[in-house]
Amino acid sequence: MRFAVAIDGSSESDRALDHAVEMATAAGAELAAVHSVDPDVYDTGGAEPPTDRAEYDDRLVVESVDDAERRGERLLDDAVERAADAGLDIDGEVLYGDPVRTIPDFATREGYDGVFVGHRGLSEAQERVLGSVAKGIVERSSLPVTVVR
Repeated sequence: MRFAVAIDGSSESDRALDHAVEMATAAGAELAAVHSVDPDVYDTGGAEPPTDRAEYDDRLVVESVDDAERRGERLLDDAVERAADAGLDIDGEVLYGDPVRTIPDFATREGYDGVFVGHRGLSEAQERVLGSVAKGIVERSSLPVTVVR
C-alpha cells in the first residue's frame, strides 16, 4: 500500500500528516508528503475564520514562484522530519499548479492507493471566497481520500 498526504503548513495539514503516519506505520504502507506550488496566492490561515472581506484579504499573500518553491520545500522537509521522529521514512514531492488538480493527478499517475488531506471545516460562505482544497480533492480524485479534521 502507498499513500500520499497533502501538506500546506496549516495545523489541519499537520493533523493529516500525523494521522497518515500513524496509519502507514500500522499497515506497513509507504507514504509520501506532497505539496503543490501554486504561486499565484496562498491562504496564511488562522485559528478562527475571517470575519469580513478585509480579513480575508489580509490572509491572502501573493508569492513569486521562487518563494513558493522555497516555502514548499521547507514544508516538505518539516513533514519528512516529523515522520522520521515517529519512526517512518517518507518522501517529499513538490508539485506545480492548483493542488485540487495536481495532488489527485499525481497520486493516480504514480500508483498510490489513496490520499490524506486536512480540512479546516470552513462554512459554505467562507468556502465560496477561499475555496476548499480538501473538498476539491475529494470531488476530483478517483482514489479514496481520507479527510482529517
